[in-house]
Amino acid sequence: MSDYARALDTAEKLLGFRLERFLGAGEGEPPNAADFKRIATEHAFGDAWPRTEFLDTRTRALVSVTIAAGLGILEPLRGQLRIALNSGVTPEEIVEAFIQIAVYAGVARAFDSYAIAAEVFAEKARTAEEGR
Repeated sequence: MSDYARALDTAEKLLGFRLERFLGAGEGEPPNAADFKRIATEHAFGDAWPRTEFLDTRTRALVSVTIAAGLGILEPLRGQLRIALNSGVTPEEIVEAFIQIAVYAGVARAFDSYAIAAEVFAEKARTAEEGR
């Protein structure tokens, strides 16, 4: 199995869905856009996420939520929140992280980011109800 295939499998395990639909070159993108997406996917899900010797996946997921929220990168935050919830981080722990984010990254950034978290919490609740 190639490094890319392993990275895609890791991403699916963490996110709960396959990434391929997001990774090809889209309309108007140059041909090397797919290379960028492949390299970034391999680095994140093939190199960083599997490193669990010193930082477990659950902790790494919560750290990733705080980084994405602190930087204000809202769409990637959505994925990091899904990974965190799928890795055993509780919504209450995520809220506590947002309290820290408000202190150190700013209240406005924390509120903008928390709006995404609230959407992901609702999505997760709907999915859980549908599964019953």
